[in-house]
Amino acid sequence: MGEFGATSTADEVLEGKDLSGRTAFVTGGYSGLGKETARAMAAKGAHVILSGRDAGKLSQAATEIADETGATVDTLVCDLASLGSVRSAGAEANARFEKIDLLINNAGVMACPEAETADGFEMQFGTNHLGHFLLTKQLMPLVEKGEAPRIVNLSSRGHHFAPVDFDDPNFETREYEKWASYGQSKTANILFSVGLEKRFGGKGVHACAVHPGGIQTNLGRHLSEDDIAALRERIERNSGGPVKFKSIPQGAATTCWVATADELEGRGGLYAEDCHVAEVDDASRTDGVRSYAVDPDKAEKLWALSEELVGEEFRA
Repeated sequence: MGEFGATSTADEVLEGKDLSGRTAFVTGGYSGLGKETARAMAAKGAHVILSGRDAGKLSQAATEIADETGATVDTLVCDLASLGSVRSAGAEANARFEKIDLLINNAGVMACPEAETADGFEMQFGTNHLGHFLLTKQLMPLVEKGEAPRIVNLSSRGHHFAPVDFDDPNFETREYEKWASYGQSKTANILFSVGLEKRFGGKGVHACAVHPGGIQTNLGRHLSEDDIAALRERIERNSGGPVKFKSIPQGAATTCWVATADELEGRGGLYAEDCHVAEVDDASRTDGVRSYAVDPDKAEKLWALSEELVGEEFRA
């Protein structure tokens, strides 16, 4: 299990690490887990690039992190719910930055009402997976210039809710259900990590997915009081005890661990939780990764579907 666990914080995980000379690119970097991940890495000397759709919030977060840590903090506007915005951001990043050592695909939406992205995709699948799929493709030239580069895709235990429906990923023929949609998008984040590892692992670029833990952040802004009560009840029923929410510093710990842990050197296509690599488990309701989320055939199917939907090939 290692020295870290569910209650470890981002700062504790990075204790003794020197990230000077390394560049970390964090999507959803101006609030919640993204901001804490960026702050913790900046405090260890990393050059941080915060990405998000709100320029004002990006600027404010960058100033706060730079003032606190003394690090260089850049910003890049990118709306993951618009492929056009993602392409523009990718072009701008390649023009402005020299490399990316750590790509943290952190941003996401959870259990939102039925909605579509600018390109007509279901909002959760379109933002959480397809937006990051295309952004990672755009940024890969910079990642390949990085030193021992790692890609961290934020998933969730919510992937237990649903596999990817390859026949109807955008809920065009089935009735929209926000938790099935969220689960599908989080499963996709893991399968994307498997696909990335297959293609780029041999080139020294390693990708993993993480479950940060149950945390109260603005990710849950779409949840009603009834939703929260039902979710709490589900968690308590599954775990057999009261809900233990993590703090934001604890929630960012697994991301920081996956991005820097020596024991993960040269490894990828994995799913981590509570600062350790999870076991494949199709029965447990409280931990583990479902076999359908790390299935190499499903990863290939998702990759082909994703290329088709974004209209671009993503090759090594």
